[in-house]
Amino acid sequence: MVKKLTTQQILDANLSQEAPEKLKSVKIVLHNIRSLHNVGSVFRSSDAFGISEIMLSGYTPIPPRSEITKTALGAEEFVPWTYWNDTTKLIGELKEQGYTLVGLEQTDNSIPLTELDISELQKICLIMGNEITGIDEDFLPHIDCFVNIPQFGQKHSLNVSVATAVTLYAILEKLSQ
Repeated sequence: MVKKLTTQQILDANLSQEAPEKLKSVKIVLHNIRSLHNVGSVFRSSDAFGISEIMLSGYTPIPPRSEITKTALGAEEFVPWTYWNDTTKLIGELKEQGYTLVGLEQTDNSIPLTELDISELQKICLIMGNEITGIDEDFLPHIDCFVNIPQFGQKHSLNVSVATAVTLYAILEKLSQ
């Protein structure tokens, strides 16, 4: 008979392992995200994957907010985060730290996420844009590469928090190959 693990057993198992180093160094920029629930969900996924930092900018809501906590289940207390008023300084800081900026966006030179080669990338920063309009035009020239998630249905996009989780899992998968 199969028995579900208790919450404590799951926590103990999670805390007994570490994310791969490259995954632990990943940062995420959430720029102009409208939904507090999407922000909370990205915090929760970032905690699950051991992400080093979430960088919030534009009109993205910041903790503490009950709507963020509700979806994050308190993960915003464990994942370091910063807020940036000036996206030019944010981009400059990331570049100075040696991050490759990977934009999740459908552009004329995006590659499928399945084809992203992370073996040469030392530090990755995922740039995630607005739920409707995507990554702001002024960000585009600073991004080193663009990826999209292959999709086969009638709709052409995923929720930003779902897309973030899918991308983090894809990076984890690539690290175990």
